[in-house]
Amino acid sequence: MRILSVVGARPEFVKLAPVAKAMQSHGIDHVIVHTDQHYDDSMSDVFFRDLGIPVPDVHLAIGSDTHGRQTGAMLAKLDEVLEQHGPDWVLVYGDTNSTTAGALSAVKMHIPLAHLEAGLRSFNRTMPEEHNRVITDHLADLCLAPTEVAMGHLATEGLAARSVNVGDVMTDVLLQVRGMVSGTEAALPAELNGRPFRVATLHRAENTDDPERLASIVKALSGLDPSTLLLAHPRLRARAAEHGVDLTTGGLVTIDPLPYPQLVRAVMASVGVVTDSGGLQKEAFQLRVPCTTIRTETEWTETVELGWNLVVPDPAALADALDRPAPPETDATPYGDGNAAGRAVEAIVNRTA
Repeated sequence: MRILSVVGARPEFVKLAPVAKAMQSHGIDHVIVHTDQHYDDSMSDVFFRDLGIPVPDVHLAIGSDTHGRQTGAMLAKLDEVLEQHGPDWVLVYGDTNSTTAGALSAVKMHIPLAHLEAGLRSFNRTMPEEHNRVITDHLADLCLAPTEVAMGHLATEGLAARSVNVGDVMTDVLLQVRGMVSGTEAALPAELNGRPFRVATLHRAENTDDPERLASIVKALSGLDPSTLLLAHPRLRARAAEHGVDLTTGGLVTIDPLPYPQLVRAVMASVGVVTDSGGLQKEAFQLRVPCTTIRTETEWTETVELGWNLVVPDPAALADALDRPAPPETDATPYGDGNAAGRAVEAIVNRTA
């Protein structure tokens, strides 16, 4: 049996890591296609090394562009790749342009399609990620959901018969990495050593493309006490430079994105997380670190319901939000037990039988 995975961005690399291991243990011929949607070393190659992911079989060398041009360029190259490798299934991950391109290519060529992390919904139709999720779920022959909430969304949209709750594969990776880095020192800039700090990430278009909003978020982060370790995504650096926004002002300590194990260790050492990332909200919860999300909504509603995440649309309200009481302790595990990848691969094999 041959399964072809299409990945192209940092969150997909994390999801791919346990899936690749599960594929190997099931004796599956696994072809990995990297679209190069994230193409610099800090956002791509280093993740394959750190997470022990096999070297991709194919690089499409797409790079950054507008959503339409980027997706179209992927589509133009994927047909030849699918013809060459002839997979029994195509597996796509998450909600990126690589996800949609892989899905469209598979169904146009009548190859069964599985979608990992299916059923997430923000219900914000201005988000490109929301378009990618909905399109891919409705194209997929098999929707591999991470939570019961996601299963409910799929059922509401008439997709229950082709949906399976396998758990969250990012939990598989997080639990493994947490065990690996526990007891080690966090790799922090010298100015933060021995001092409390928060970890912040910022990359979504709604926060970075509007100069006034970006400036207001950076101003809020720079004025926080304790200091903020800002992990500056390439998109953020580019937009900040374009808009004349200083990422090193006030209490901001700005560095490049950390390798995933170092990110986990930094979050574990922090007093809190401020982010617009979907994955980091969930990881903060699982590490029992309070999170504040600079968005109007979240797909990971369990983090909010359990009190470990607060959605704050207005940057001016950030300081007050961070001053909130500590969340209640919980033993809840809404994202699974760390064995989602194995269940996902088994679901594909069983659907083939």
